[in-house]
Amino acid sequence: MSTLCVPAQVPPVAEDCEQLHKAFSGWGTNEDLIISILGRRNASQRKLIRQCYAETYGEDLLKALDKELSNDFERVVLLLALDPPERDAYLANEATKKWTASNRILVEIACTRSPKEMILAREAYHARFKKSLEEDVAYHTTGDFRKLLVPLVSSYRYSGDVVKLHLAKSEAKILREKITAKEYSCDDIIRILTTRSKAQTNATLNQYKNEFGNDVNKDLKEDPKDEFLTLLRAAVKCLVYPEKYFEKVLRLAINKLGTDEGALTRVVATRAEVDMKTIKEIYEKRNSVPLDKAICKDTRGDYEKMLLTLVGHVEE
Repeated sequence: MSTLCVPAQVPPVAEDCEQLHKAFSGWGTNEDLIISILGRRNASQRKLIRQCYAETYGEDLLKALDKELSNDFERVVLLLALDPPERDAYLANEATKKWTASNRILVEIACTRSPKEMILAREAYHARFKKSLEEDVAYHTTGDFRKLLVPLVSSYRYSGDVVKLHLAKSEAKILREKITAKEYSCDDIIRILTTRSKAQTNATLNQYKNEFGNDVNKDLKEDPKDEFLTLLRAAVKCLVYPEKYFEKVLRLAINKLGTDEGALTRVVATRAEVDMKTIKEIYEKRNSVPLDKAICKDTRGDYEKMLLTLVGHVEE
């Protein structure tokens, strides 16, 4: 559920382009004008604006923004201006370049996007970086991490709601056996988590809890310092309850000494048109404070204004 406040009457694309061009002209940049346009248009509208801007002014809007903006405000605007598949390709490429065991962005993209969205992201990756996402992930990772991540980013899951209960029962038993034996990176666990549809995975994990008494993620907390187990738990959560996963990312980004602007920016920019309304509800219930108030406390200036616009903050 989107929090994006798109006006009932959206101006013609050419008018938005002209206004953006004006925002870059003269002395200084009109950041409020950029926020009012790009922060209040949906992805398809922003794509048309970018196409029109290039045709009218002979320059990619992204380059114009890059020249005029800076810091965290620039980052959120640029992520927003990218078409969603391009944005996923860009974020995934960044993640491969600075891969660490604690980096869960690849899991986030692979497990929370639909099968069609993942195909589009892989195509955008090909177009932009002249190689495949799978190739880069395989090159930059090793061992168990590679064993999990390559099939995750390569997968084309069934996207329907049909569930095979007998399969859920048998695979729940397999998960229990392998987890009890601490064979966390075995082929069976990897296969179940990387190939089954989200509906089938959910049924298997529900069966696991019903039969064995614990959420699978609780049983995967055997060693909290084990980074591979942390990645497995992230994959499970992203597959079956992405809103809860993203709430936790936001909570950790905001509720600590020093804000993690990278995580905050990424989640707000990528989820504003998807499930931010639900994420906000979970955040407020979990933290006893509305997300927009937490953002106000931790951010400043144009960056704060854009984030608040994207999470649907209403001025009192």
